[in-house]
Amino acid sequence: MKLCAGLDEAGRGPLAGPVSAACVILPSDLDTSDLKDSKVLSEKKREKLFSLICETCCWGHAFVDHTEIDAVNILNASLLAMKRAYEDMLLKLPQWCVAQGILFEDIELTAIADGNKVPDIPDCTAVVKADATVPCVSAASIIAKVKRDRLMVEYDALYPGYGYAQHKGYPTKAHKEACRKLGPSPIQRHSFTY
Repeated sequence: MKLCAGLDEAGRGPLAGPVSAACVILPSDLDTSDLKDSKVLSEKKREKLFSLICETCCWGHAFVDHTEIDAVNILNASLLAMKRAYEDMLLKLPQWCVAQGILFEDIELTAIADGNKVPDIPDCTAVVKADATVPCVSAASIIAKVKRDRLMVEYDALYPGYGYAQHKGYPTKAHKEACRKLGPSPIQRHSFTY
C-alpha cells in the first residue's frame, strides 16, 4: 500500500526561538477540504485542525533550537528538523497502521517536502508551495506552526518584555526595539541581524 508523508516547517524567518517541523500521513478517509497552508488559516481554525490531525493521522514533530540554527544555518536547521520529524513519525507508524487496518509490511512510503530542498530521508520529493496544494503537507504545516506558536507563548512568560506571545519571534518593529533596549534574549538567534 502506498502512503505519502508530508513535511513542512515553521519559523525560518524569526529572530528568536527554534525552527519547528512536522511530518504527517493522512488516513484515507479524512476529509481534507479544510487543510490549507497554516499561514492562511485563523488561529482558531488552526487549533481545531491541529486537534483533528493529532487524533486521526500518523504524525511526528521536532524542534531545532536557536543554538543549532546558529551553528548550521537556518536552511540546514529546517532540513534537520524535517528529518527528525520524519523519524519521530516512523516510531508511531506501526501502531497507527494497526489502528487503520493496514499491514505495516506492505507499505510503500514516499514523502513530499514543502520547498525546493529535501531533507536526508528516503524517497522524498521537494515541491514548491506544497503546503498550499498537497493535503498531507498542509497538515504538517499546521502541526509545525501550532507547536511553535505554543512554545513561543511559553517563552513569553519566561522572558517578559520581548513580546514573544504576540509576534512569535518574527522581526517586527516591536521585537527589534525590545532587543535593542533589553539586549538579546536567551533564545535569540545570534546569526540573524536585529
